[in-house]
Amino acid sequence: MKKIIPGFLISLLTVSCDKGKTAERFLPEPDHHVQENIQKNKNTVRERFPAPDGYGWIKSQPGSFSYFIEHFTLKPYGSPILKYDGTQIATQHLHEAVFDIDTGTKDLQQCADAIIRLRAEYLFKTGKSDEIRFHFTSGDLLSWTAYRSGIRAFVNGNSVSFRKTAAYDDSYGNFRNYLDLIFNYAGTLSLNRETEPVIKTQDLKAGDILITPGSPGHVVFIAGVSSNSKGERLFLLGEGFTPAQSIHILSNPFASEISPWYSLRTDDPETKTAGYIFKPSNFRKF
Repeated sequence: MKKIIPGFLISLLTVSCDKGKTAERFLPEPDHHVQENIQKNKNTVRERFPAPDGYGWIKSQPGSFSYFIEHFTLKPYGSPILKYDGTQIATQHLHEAVFDIDTGTKDLQQCADAIIRLRAEYLFKTGKSDEIRFHFTSGDLLSWTAYRSGIRAFVNGNSVSFRKTAAYDDSYGNFRNYLDLIFNYAGTLSLNRETEPVIKTQDLKAGDILITPGSPGHVVFIAGVSSNSKGERLFLLGEGFTPAQSIHILSNPFASEISPWYSLRTDDPETKTAGYIFKPSNFRKF
């Protein structure tokens, strides 16, 4: 469970997929349609999921966050979604792939944390570590630059303070410690505030998010974009969920002929995904 802080900070610091409450999971019936175009022997998002007939993948700029996600390594096809304790979640029919990245050993890396993890990993691995900074739900900011220099967070009643109590450590292990702290105190509310709205469907790209901020709230992220000759677009969606579990690509039980691709529009009053209904449709970007 996420750490619970007494008093006022319960609501400010522990609001994510279930920090205090559990997001209502939308569970469509299993869809037994065989996805013939999925390249089950391929091991990246872009390679495993060719665009549907009449569509083609939109190229992303090498070195971008979009490129990082589209070329992320996946576990072998058919891999189950595992919880942080290594056991399988009960619902295994709503995903088509599992990202090859750890979940940690605590119930921390939930929905907002999944995209925070991918964003932070991208910045860490591409030499942009100075850009790694995330807010707690309380509004307090803690950067990786500060944390690696030894700055730590201290909660006292209704306030958060920061003091240098550790030696400089820029190792990957310490980076994971930093992320666990962020997962503990960040959530959909803080993620919504530190991202910007995407107004036009044509502007959506891999790495952008669809989010309902609140308690409970939820978020999914775009993992790929394809387009046809008319300019119409389809999207792959990924997510983490509660309890902390494998980051995964969602299937599309509402349109099996294009699954796992989704037709999305930024101006839709609601967006239904395999697992959650977003109302309103709130698309945002880093």
